[in-house]
Amino acid sequence: MSKERLPFSVGDISGFARSLRRQMDGRSQPPSHVEMLNLLARAGGYRNFQHFRAAGQAAAVPAGSTDGPAAEELKGALCAAAEQEAMHPEEVRRVERLGRYFDDKRALVRWPKKFSQQALCLWVLWSRLPSGVGISEREVNERLNDLHLFGDHALLRRELVDRGLVSRTADGRRYVRRESCPPAAALLLIRRLH
Repeated sequence: MSKERLPFSVGDISGFARSLRRQMDGRSQPPSHVEMLNLLARAGGYRNFQHFRAAGQAAAVPAGSTDGPAAEELKGALCAAAEQEAMHPEEVRRVERLGRYFDDKRALVRWPKKFSQQALCLWVLWSRLPSGVGISEREVNERLNDLHLFGDHALLRRELVDRGLVSRTADGRRYVRRESCPPAAALLLIRRLH
């Protein structure tokens, strides 16, 4: 294994722990280093460690860099892999139930209480922001107001930034959607609502 540093974060530590525990059930001996990397990556929503590593490399490629077509090709491959990822039927039903948080015009009606549901709803909002274009805070607020009905665009804007889906300048005047591939559950929800 290389000494390459790969930051790892999860949106829902409870779901992460549950997934990791499920994978560890029935093991008679502790996993090897490589097996543990794969277990952690799968619990974090990736197919395996290589998928996680490739996603990290794709995220590290700045938008508009000189190797743009190669970066887009890699991101496209990752998204295709995430789309084909087999989801447990229970997970599919859970995602489909999240559709009730949106009205017939696909506006978010209320903010979910569960962290994991919030994350998936944020991916839907992320998908409706312009790609690769810097927009002002006022424009972000206007777009978010069009995308939800509970009157708290500041909460949504802050959550998008805090979860790394949108970046903003230090002075808070410009916002840019960060390009990455949504997890399989988020892709399913986005598809269902579009």
